[in-house]
Amino acid sequence: MGLAEGQASLAAQNFNMPALSPTMTEGNIATWKIKEGESFVAGDVLLEIETDKAQMDVEAQDDGVLAKILIGDGSKAIQVGARIAVTAEPGDDVSTLEIPPEENKPSKPEAPKEEAKSGSAPAPKKEGSAPAPKSGSKAPAGKAQKQTYPLYPSVQHLLKENGLPKEEADKIPASGPNGRLLKGDVLAYLGKINESAGSEVAARLKALSHLDLSNIKVMAQSPKAAPKTAAAPEPEAMEELGVEIALSISLQAVTEVQQRVQKSIGVFLPLSTFIARAAELANEDLPRSQVAKPSADDLFNAVLGLDKAAAKYSRGNFVPEVTALPPTTLRPRAPAKKPDVLDFLTGKKAAAPKAAVGGAAQVVGPLNVFSVSVPKGDERRGRVFLERVKSVLEAEPGRLVV
Repeated sequence: MGLAEGQASLAAQNFNMPALSPTMTEGNIATWKIKEGESFVAGDVLLEIETDKAQMDVEAQDDGVLAKILIGDGSKAIQVGARIAVTAEPGDDVSTLEIPPEENKPSKPEAPKEEAKSGSAPAPKKEGSAPAPKSGSKAPAGKAQKQTYPLYPSVQHLLKENGLPKEEADKIPASGPNGRLLKGDVLAYLGKINESAGSEVAARLKALSHLDLSNIKVMAQSPKAAPKTAAAPEPEAMEELGVEIALSISLQAVTEVQQRVQKSIGVFLPLSTFIARAAELANEDLPRSQVAKPSADDLFNAVLGLDKAAAKYSRGNFVPEVTALPPTTLRPRAPAKKPDVLDFLTGKKAAAPKAAVGGAAQVVGPLNVFSVSVPKGDERRGRVFLERVKSVLEAEPGRLVV
């Protein structure tokens, strides 16, 4: 039997006043939902707790039995961490349980001497009666005035809890901003704290609200350092110039197609349209650049080992520059006249050949030079582009009309 009692004794544990918010320091027990000796399971509401801001339920975290209620319904101002009940494990015999000692007894604020002697909460004050100020306490900095603003919820709760009507708020010295009544003013009026506490806090906050610059000293100026000799400017890095690739291209076939289109459908297509469409076709599937930085897809393929199987071609963005040389006229030379034998024997000089006047002259058409500038190492890529442009403009310019 002694062993059973020892096990039961070990199973009992204290149930302390929980903190339902980070700022909660005390609360009131409204009602216990579980009676002594009753069992409960996790999630059951054990009791209701009231604070100056809200009323909340306290749920059980584990299964158990409520062995003993130490602080009953309606208890006020219970410090967080104070023991309020004793619980046991499910199936324990409550009658044989030994109440464990209180582990952490919360420190209670100093109570007035009258309350320490009686050990009971102060009796509610009658309406219209204000407590007499303590002798030796400093008078509050605020003064009693009519409260034109709505009262704070904490102030309303204190007035209701202590049985004071709302009209009593006009008789309490207020130390809040714009003469508003604070919770500390009501507590000082009820004698629960020093009457000067509210005014001291208000004075401290007022002092901290202004930036004190009296202890800031001007930094002494350091002696000017001798001016450093200007260092010779570093030579700018020369930007690597590109390589220019050029190719002569005849536009005779393009002009013929241009004339046929204008005669057939009455639409004039400028040469720039043919050149732009030819460049668009030539930029498709060019050899990959040897100097371009790898893209994100290229790096991803390299990680997966797919860079060797990647396509060896890419789209270019070349735009050719066209230089047109003026046409030249070539006249045929007259054949040199053979010297006559008689003229040679008689010593007669042969007449100098006269310059040909008139006659058919051969006009050479304009010479068009297409060129692109490519980075060093990409000469083949630029040359392939120009050769494609030449092929389209000279051999099949008709496909550029559609």
